[in-house]
Amino acid sequence: MDTITHGIAGALISKAAFAGRDLFPTTEIEKKRVTTWALMIGAMFPDIDVLREVFSSNPLLMITWHRSITHSLLLLPIWSVMLAAGTQAIARWRKWHAPTFLMLTAIYAVGIFSHILLDLLTDYGTMIWSPLESSRPAWDVLFIIDFTLTGILLIPQLLAWTYEDAEHVRRRAVIMWAIFTPAPLLISRLALNIGVEISRSAILIATVMFTVLFFLPAARGWGLRARYAIWNRVGLALAIAYILAATVAHRAAFERVKQFAAEEQLDVQSIGALPLPPSIWHWDGLVKAPRGVYEVRFDLSDDLLKKPDATGEVITRTYYPDAPPNEYIDMARQLPEVQKVLWFERFPVTQFHKEGDDAVVEFSDKRFPQIRRDRSAAFTYRVRFSADKKVITQGWLR
Repeated sequence: MDTITHGIAGALISKAAFAGRDLFPTTEIEKKRVTTWALMIGAMFPDIDVLREVFSSNPLLMITWHRSITHSLLLLPIWSVMLAAGTQAIARWRKWHAPTFLMLTAIYAVGIFSHILLDLLTDYGTMIWSPLESSRPAWDVLFIIDFTLTGILLIPQLLAWTYEDAEHVRRRAVIMWAIFTPAPLLISRLALNIGVEISRSAILIATVMFTVLFFLPAARGWGLRARYAIWNRVGLALAIAYILAATVAHRAAFERVKQFAAEEQLDVQSIGALPLPPSIWHWDGLVKAPRGVYEVRFDLSDDLLKKPDATGEVITRTYYPDAPPNEYIDMARQLPEVQKVLWFERFPVTQFHKEGDDAVVEFSDKRFPQIRRDRSAAFTYRVRFSADKKVITQGWLR
């Protein structure tokens, strides 16, 4: 999950469960705002590990280091205590009213745990038992950037702010509406950059929905009667409901992939159902077999609505065969860097071709497909050998 969404989730949890308040006060910093800042920082803290990648020339840190010790359940208490101690020191220096040390430790623990949990829900994998174990559990429930979940986490907080003050409610509602009305169109443009098309009807529905959300509560003043905490608790409940719905959808999608593997009588080495944008209806089924990876993409709503595509099929099938074994592939597999890549990849495909006298071996993980034709698939590792079988270059394709 992206770091911004983690921070938004932390702020919502603070306001819904710990009586936190908005981050930016008009008066002094007080305990409820320190609570929100602490939980939000805790929710974003694990992604601090990316700083090492910025200052390192090691291109494999993204798979060997990211989501490791800072995302560890085992080390969570240590990070919580460290952050609580730092916050208390700053609060004393700035003369802020802050929660007790034990309460701050608990707040940071909740924030860090929310980050670990949301990352586990994606298909990238999280080393929750680091440093004792380097496995990367992944629950494959949510796409790594889920705009729907981000909206569910953010909008209730903005509605709480909008309807908190009767004197400024109209101005705040107009500001929020002006900001969010173009959001669906902007998101659709961003989605096109990664090969995802959002329909015009979906954009229109989202635009109308934002108008209703920010103006309807003003009718007869019932938005002003809802307490600040209620808005946030409703948002947290909706976020949990969305995750549960995605979990149910994942179960249905996984059963669909297992059915496909059984019908094709595949010798299954690894199997999974991975979420695809833009909604929890879209899934990417992957099956690793001895000679390659089988992919089935489908929309669960097609089954429910009984709307197969023009070919009579409700799924799209693709087969990615592994290149026949040869000495170059064997040599590439012996490289320490390639062994780390293969440890990370869940659905690896090996490709081989010649470019002049050079031999090129590529390892790609079909969890991360090629979404745009002008770009290589993410996490594709290439090794180039010279005619005398020496490594010329190796690294990720960009």
